Amino acid sequence: MEQAIDAVIAWVDGNDPAHRAKRQRYSAQPEVSLEDIGGETRFVSTGEIYFCVASIARFAPFVRKIFIVTDQQDPRAGEFLQRNFPGTSIGVEVVDHKVLFRDYERYLPTFNSLSIETVLWRIPGLSERFVYFNDDFFLMDALRPEDWFASDGSLVCHGDWFNTVFARFLRAVKPARNGHKPFGFKDALLNAADLLHQRRFFNIGHAPRPQLKSLLQTYFTQNPDVMERNMACRFRDADQFNTQELCALLAYRQGCCQRRSLKGRTLFLKPSAAKADYLRRHIQKVSGNSMIRFGCINSLEKADAEDRQAFETWICHLLGICPDFSKWLASLSCACSRHESNE
Repeated sequence: MEQAIDAVIAWVDGNDPAHRAKRQRYSAQPEVSLEDIGGETRFVSTGEIYFCVASIARFAPFVRKIFIVTDQQDPRAGEFLQRNFPGTSIGVEVVDHKVLFRDYERYLPTFNSLSIETVLWRIPGLSERFVYFNDDFFLMDALRPEDWFASDGSLVCHGDWFNTVFARFLRAVKPARNGHKPFGFKDALLNAADLLHQRRFFNIGHAPRPQLKSLLQTYFTQNPDVMERNMACRFRDADQFNTQELCALLAYRQGCCQRRSLKGRTLFLKPSAAKADYLRRHIQKVSGNSMIRFGCINSLEKADAEDRQAFETWICHLLGICPDFSKWLASLSCACSRHESNE
């Protein structure tokens, strides 16, 4: 019998007043407000998770269960999935941070995806083979299990090799902003490579990342201090590593990793108010491009209303979501607000 594949999505609704208040209680240090550490964009939710969930149901129906990791929140993704894909066999389960951080509750609350990702393998009932999604990721074409896990059990890593010496040079010459040198995505990849004394790492990019639970469980059981240091930071820290990169490099060292290039296969969208028709132009460019399989919509809240509407219309058509998605999302927000006011 073929092993199950699960999906894991880390999600937060930073618009939730309770979560916002909690975050403010722990963000007294000035650097926490910096965009790369704890800026508002890291916590804003504009419905991206529903595109992510819908894309899994449409293009990866072989997934057994979607685990959504939250901090005392529930996006009601199961309800959304049944509304738009009534015949799906994919289950949805919400997992609270307290479950992942059991026996390490002293590090909660956390507002740091790098810390949370360190302990995703501790989700009860999680399959040996799982794929991690940021909540702003979405699939764009039909996938097979072999696109994430090869028939011989190897992990499929989508990314291109990057030299650690060059990465350190880029880090050294990176200009500071207001006296602070930004800590970027590639910096966390480099930290993972340095941890394992590797001379190169996979530049895994903005695409879903398959992982093998046993690799992480074995490594962190043997190196509990490494796990604890990485999970202890409430907000991002420049010494932290990317756990998906760590898993890929561990698999590579053990000969159970197959690399596939991401070149020409991803759509990364990052709109801003300064680029009025950014999303419309990029959607037009990729229309009919069958090479692209993975998408990421970063900072959707920064797009103007017309551009955002164009994106939602396009992605609803791509994923087969009901065209009244925005109305449903608005009604969900209203329902949540009424629930909060009654507590």
